[in-house]
Amino acid sequence: MDTAEGAEPTALTEEQREIRRTLRALLDRHTGPPAARTTAPTGPEGYDPALWARMAGELGLARLALPEEYGGTGRGTPELALACEEAGRALAASPLLATSVLTAPLVAALGTPAQRAALLPRIAEGALTCALAAPGGSLAHALGLTGDNTTGAWSGDGRAGGIQARPAPAPAPDGPPGGWLLYGEAEQVLDGHSAGLLLVAAHTGGFARSRTLLYLVRTADAGTGLVRTRHAGLDPTRSPATVQLRDVPAELLGEDPADPADVTRALAAAGRTAAVLLAAEAAGAARGALERTLGHLRSGRPGAGPDAARGTRHRLAGLHVQVEAARSLAHCAAREPGPGPESGPLALAQALEALRAAAGEAAPPHEADRYGRRAAADELLFGPAGRLRARAAERAGLPGEAAA
Repeated sequence: MDTAEGAEPTALTEEQREIRRTLRALLDRHTGPPAARTTAPTGPEGYDPALWARMAGELGLARLALPEEYGGTGRGTPELALACEEAGRALAASPLLATSVLTAPLVAALGTPAQRAALLPRIAEGALTCALAAPGGSLAHALGLTGDNTTGAWSGDGRAGGIQARPAPAPAPDGPPGGWLLYGEAEQVLDGHSAGLLLVAAHTGGFARSRTLLYLVRTADAGTGLVRTRHAGLDPTRSPATVQLRDVPAELLGEDPADPADVTRALAAAGRTAAVLLAAEAAGAARGALERTLGHLRSGRPGAGPDAARGTRHRLAGLHVQVEAARSLAHCAAREPGPGPESGPLALAQALEALRAAAGEAAPPHEADRYGRRAAADELLFGPAGRLRARAAERAGLPGEAAA
């Protein structure tokens, strides 16, 4: 039961194998033993900028799923899922999740031609990092993964709280175009403390005509009204932040839609694709935990009798099957045609459960702690698994029991 290489969950092209090989080699040099057994990055960004520069520039990960006309490669979700799996396996701290998985697809889908031309090439080359700021403290709800995001309640619903957008009294001479001011607060914003671009979900139109739209905040031009506070999360390789906006200049992403539901539908579609990539990352982390545990056992485990050793082997054999099933489901979902694969939330639910199980068996103790923290953080941010399944069943019109 050697998972060092592992059976391929799907048939890979030679190009996909090369993406996996080169990224694994890079991450093993930077985060593998003994580096992975010390501490997470402690710099102001929460990740190693030099490592990200190599991941984004040398390996081209930031451009994998972006359109070719904006500096991307147009490879799509399957290749990005491979990158996410390898990043998860190494528990690598990087802006890949916040920038390439959560934010860039929304800019590509909804931005005006001018916005896409100004932002996407910089994202593709790794020069611009991004963060998606959704009020209410539930990113999973905002993306439609664990609840209906069309009601607007998650972002304040036009009442007190959330984030409100209002037209600026007059255009600021040196401010960004668009003439909007944002006021409010968002919590649990991944990489929100360091991102150069914030994509903020906010309500506008007052209570009677309340609707949720997305706004661009260029942090370098935001002024003193933008306050970003990084917090120590459960997982030191993730960097959640609280983002406070006090009349911060912003630009509407795209055009004001004739149907306000277009924005929440776009968020939900992006959420289903993000769920596939998050599933690949979580399955990669589960695989990494299993590999570490097997390596620890091969090196010798003093004090374990034959019965205990036999029981451990049986548990790990079952865990191996669970992890490989999660990997297969994630990569199959990544190959579904069209935007927003419907199987994404189900793949994420299974991957989160596999990660939790693998973290529970991880050894030695400091490895168990690292993977356990990732499992707990992912459940809080994107789960729990039961709610992901319940929402998927609701969208499919199945009775609630089907979520189990």
